[in-house]
Amino acid sequence: PVSIVAALACAARQGILIKGGIYIETPAHLNAIAFDKTGTLTSGDPIVTGVYPFNGHSQEELLSRAAALEARSNHPLAKAILRYTEQRGINVASADNVTVLPGKGVTGLFNGTDFWLGSRRYLLERSQEIPEISEKAIALEQTGQTVIAIGNDRHICGLIAVADQPRADIRSILQALRQNGIQHLAMLTGDNRVTANNIAAQIGIDEVHAELLPADKVEIVSQMVEKYGQVAMIGDGVNDAPALGRANLGIAMGVLGSDAAIEIADIALMGDDLSKLPWLIGHSKRTLAIIRQNIA
Repeated sequence: PVSIVAALACAARQGILIKGGIYIETPAHLNAIAFDKTGTLTSGDPIVTGVYPFNGHSQEELLSRAAALEARSNHPLAKAILRYTEQRGINVASADNVTVLPGKGVTGLFNGTDFWLGSRRYLLERSQEIPEISEKAIALEQTGQTVIAIGNDRHICGLIAVADQPRADIRSILQALRQNGIQHLAMLTGDNRVTANNIAAQIGIDEVHAELLPADKVEIVSQMVEKYGQVAMIGDGVNDAPALGRANLGIAMGVLGSDAAIEIADIALMGDDLSKLPWLIGHSKRTLAIIRQNIA
């Protein structure tokens, strides 16, 4: 017990909040890690790279509607849209009756009209995509940008392109994890496949699963547990919470992370510093070694 208490306190000094002694031991046995993309493998500080209105709308109309739907969201992409809208001097008003569609987008009432905002996958589900918009969306995705669509029941109002960059030191962190015994590294994201593959190629991820809903993430984590035994899931959003709960060890980003992700996770990285992960695995192994020595 003294070793466990000391290990918890030491981890806390490193900015790693561990929610109990049992979770000190698990990192030493991990064989695979699944990562969310936005805000975890990437910087979580995306920027709007383009606004493309259609059907007679202006950029101001498109941004005001998108910002209204995203006004209460903590998602990094939502924050990017809000920040860009405010920089353009456009007034941001909250929409009414906002409903979150997990892994897809949001809907809400703005100026008396129902609007929706979501991923291109959600756009395809609504069967509203036309060739002109499809060509523009594909061209943006091929350059590694994430496409967000805004529309209503009549037509698509336009597209907003957002780009996020990998964390500066993520490649060396993933390499350090491999040196600490992690056999397999996977990316789970709701983003489009082209963007996900571009990010994965830059940082050296073994396996990519894209265009996922929260339930899909849970299913893939379950498959990884069956294949690799001990698996950790690392994420920051409400969409990641079910997968965090399914993994043997759930790790949440403590600053960018949503309340749901932090609540359900076993460990929180209070500084969103992924470089602490290799340290955490080594710390767990040292703690177990000391416990064994004490028993002997």
